[in-house]
Amino acid sequence: MSNFISNKAKLGKDIAFAKNVIIEDKVIIGNNCQVGYNVIIREGTIVGDNVRIDDNTVIGKYPMRASLSIFKEGKKFSPTLIGNNCLIGANTVIYVGSNISQHVLVADLASIRENTSIGEYTIIGRGVTVENYVKIGKRCKLESECYITAYSELEDYVFIAPGVVTSNDNFLGRTEERFKYFKGINIKRGGRIGANAVILPGKVIGEDALIAAGSVVTKDVPPRKVVRGSPARVIGDVPKEQLIENQKFYVG
Repeated sequence: MSNFISNKAKLGKDIAFAKNVIIEDKVIIGNNCQVGYNVIIREGTIVGDNVRIDDNTVIGKYPMRASLSIFKEGKKFSPTLIGNNCLIGANTVIYVGSNISQHVLVADLASIRENTSIGEYTIIGRGVTVENYVKIGKRCKLESECYITAYSELEDYVFIAPGVVTSNDNFLGRTEERFKYFKGINIKRGGRIGANAVILPGKVIGEDALIAAGSVVTKDVPPRKVVRGSPARVIGDVPKEQLIENQKFYVG
């Protein structure tokens, strides 16, 4: 199979295409990009300069909706945007309406749903799922196999360890009452979540707070506090030397 590149696409200079690439109508790709084998870039997607997209990845995928889904299909999605100097791994899926800022790394097997935004220099690790209507700030790190539920917000410098699970439905899909309380999580600037922690719907993790590995967060967590256990309880303060403003990598 040869490449299919629409004559309605706009391509920059020095783009390297592998085989079996599909570029649909009105796609814009900037200069000095690399596009791997079997990559599909859907209609209207905008890709910046110096972007690498690895094998078997789909950019701009339209969502599927089950007949009983609580999410209603929008009439029209905004184009998928991939900023300059991004690295997009193999077998990843980035949905239509996603806005990926510059210098973002999205690792292999990740899934980023529609109507999401991801700030500059953020890392989305291997196998991470970011559901729809999620906002992620700059310089965050989401490690392998974590799950960010719909309608959540992660502010700048948030750290999510492997296997973290977040949730947005206290009723587990039962009763109409759940729609009144359906809410994602909110992690304030510099919040850190340890491996395999679970955060229940609507919880707010305060600025620079630390959730110990394996904890179950059932209440809001105050800023700069360490919590641990199931249910998680405050056990002390985050050490001063660990606060985000005291890190060499912190740029404001």
